[in-house]
Amino acid sequence: MDHPIAPAGITRRRALTVTGGMLAGAALAAHAFPAFAGEAQDADAIVVGHGLAGLVATAELAAAGRKVLLLDQEPEASLGGQAFWSFGGLFFVNSEEQRLMGVKDTHDLAWQDWLGSAGFDRGVADPAGQDHWAHKWAEAYVDFASGEKRSWLAGLGVQWFPIVGWAERGGGLADGHGNSVPRFHVTWGTGPAVVEPFEKKVRAAVAAGKAGFRFRHRVDGIVTTGGAVTGVRGAVLEPSSAARGKPSSRTVIGEFELRAPVVVVTSGGIGANHDLVRQNWPARLGTPPKTMVTGVPAHVDGRMLAITERAGGRIVNPDRMWHYTEGLRNYDPIWPGHGIRILPGPSSMWFDATGKRFGTPDIPGYDTLHTLGSITASGYDYSWFVTTQKIIAKEFALSGSEQNPDLTDKNVWQLLSRIWQTPEPIEKFKKNGADFVVATTLSELVAGMNKLTGDNLIDLARLKGQIEARDREMDNPYTKDVQVMGIRNALSYIGDSLSRTAPAHKILDPSAGPLIAVRLNVLTRKTLGGLQTDLSGRVLGASGEPVPGLYAAGEVAGFGGGGVHGYRSLEGTFLGGCLFSGRQAGRAAAAATAT
Repeated sequence: MDHPIAPAGITRRRALTVTGGMLAGAALAAHAFPAFAGEAQDADAIVVGHGLAGLVATAELAAAGRKVLLLDQEPEASLGGQAFWSFGGLFFVNSEEQRLMGVKDTHDLAWQDWLGSAGFDRGVADPAGQDHWAHKWAEAYVDFASGEKRSWLAGLGVQWFPIVGWAERGGGLADGHGNSVPRFHVTWGTGPAVVEPFEKKVRAAVAAGKAGFRFRHRVDGIVTTGGAVTGVRGAVLEPSSAARGKPSSRTVIGEFELRAPVVVVTSGGIGANHDLVRQNWPARLGTPPKTMVTGVPAHVDGRMLAITERAGGRIVNPDRMWHYTEGLRNYDPIWPGHGIRILPGPSSMWFDATGKRFGTPDIPGYDTLHTLGSITASGYDYSWFVTTQKIIAKEFALSGSEQNPDLTDKNVWQLLSRIWQTPEPIEKFKKNGADFVVATTLSELVAGMNKLTGDNLIDLARLKGQIEARDREMDNPYTKDVQVMGIRNALSYIGDSLSRTAPAHKILDPSAGPLIAVRLNVLTRKTLGGLQTDLSGRVLGASGEPVPGLYAAGEVAGFGGGGVHGYRSLEGTFLGGCLFSGRQAGRAAAAATAT
C-alpha cells in the first residue's frame, strides 16, 4: 500500500486535526455504546443510501471487520446512485496528468482557489458557526486532493483520461472564484468506473457474510434510546424491476426495524424535489425558475434530511445549492424531467431570453452561479447559446456516463473519432433535441428561435449587431472583448487546444456553419449544504455536540461538514466529496465500534 509523503502546505496540525477527530469519535463511542452490550443487534452499523458515499463507507466498515447492513429504498439496479450517471470528473492537485499537460499546480494555489470560491462567511472561527466545520473539511479535502487521493484510487484500479479539463474558470480575479489551472480529471470509464471498485468490495463483503444488502427498505425514522442512536425503522416496498434511474413503486408491503449502535446516513441531496429546491432557493440567486429540468433521478428527494434532523441532527447552509445553466431537455428521458447538461468550451456566444448578450463573468465555463443569477434577473427561465457547427464539434460535451459511450466503454477508436467528427450524442441532440435550432443564415436562425419559444423576443437587427461587434474583435490577436481573451487563453493550454476549444473564428463565417442556437434551461443538480458533521463524519446536534452513534457522508452532509464547498464549487469535487467523506465516516464508525 502506498504511503505518500504529505505535500507542501499540509501541516502537522491539519493531519492531527483529522486523526484527532476520528480518535475523538472512538472515545465518545466507548462511553455511548456499552449500554447496548449484550442486547440483540442486527449489525454493528447500518448505512442508509447505496450511492457512492454509502458504498465507500460500507466498504471501510466491512474491511475493519464490522458487520454492516446497506439499506436503500431503490432496487438493486440503482446501486451506485447518481455517481453511476456522472461524467466521472475528479479534482486532483499536482497530478501526473497535469504535469503531462504542462500544468503547474500546487496545494497553496488550490487552497487559494477553494477559499476564493467558497467565500466562507458564517462563523468560521465560531464552533457553533455554520461554516466552522465546513472550513475544516475544506482544508482536509484540499490536503487529500493534493496528497493520497490519486494514489489511493489508482491502487484500486481507477485510471484517468490524460487530458485534464479546465472547468469553472471563475470571475476574473486571482483570489476570487474559479480554478486558476485545469484540474478536472475525467475517469476512464466515467462514473461507473468510479463506482466499480467500491461496489466490488461491498459485494465481496456480502459474499463473505460481513455485509448485507437491504434493497427496497425505505427508512422513515432513526431510532434513538436515551439520546443515542440504536437503529432505524421504516417500510419495506414491493419488489421492483425498474431499470436503473427509472422511478420505482412506492407500494408498501411491510415494516421493519433494525438495530445497530451506528447509523451512517448517505442518502444524497434534494435535486429531484423541485418544491424543496424552491423552498430553499436563496434571494441572492433571484426568483426561482418556474420551469427547470432535472439532473438526477426521482429518488433524490431529500427525505433523509428531515428524518435525520428529527433524530437530533443539525442542518446548516440549506440555501447553498449548485444548479447548472446549460440544461437540455433529454429527447430520450430516463427519469421524469430528465435534463442533460452541456459542458461547454469558451466560444459560444451567450444571450438572455430577449437576445441581450451576457457580460463577464457570464461566459461559457466560467462562473455557473453568477450566470444563474443573471438568468433569473432577466425575468425568464432560459437563455441561449448562439454558436456554429465548428464550435459544437470541438467544444460541446454532454454530462453523464450514458452520453459519453466512448469514455464509458473505454473505446479508444471511438474516442479518437472526435478528432474528425462531431460526437454522435451531440449530433443526436442537435437532430432530436427540443432545444436546438439549426439554420444557414442568421435571419432563419432568429425565426427558428422565436418559433421555438413562441414569444418573438429575439430581434434580428439587435442580435446581428452584437454578433458582428464580437466578430470584429477576431481580426487582431488582441482584444477588449473578455470572451475573446478567454478563447485565446484557452488555446494557449495544450489540453484545450487539442480537445476542447475550436480555432478562433467569426460566428458569421459561412465556412464555420451552419449556425446553431441552443435554448438553455436551468438544470437542478447538487445540494451544497446539509447535515453538519465533524471531521469524523459524526452528525452534530443544535448544541454542537455529536449525536451518539449518528454519522453522515456525501451530499446529505454537504459533502462534509454541512457545506465543504461554501457558496461555489470548483467542479470535480462532488464525486471526490463522496469518496472522502464516505471514507472518513466509515473509518471513524469502524473505530467507534471496535471491541
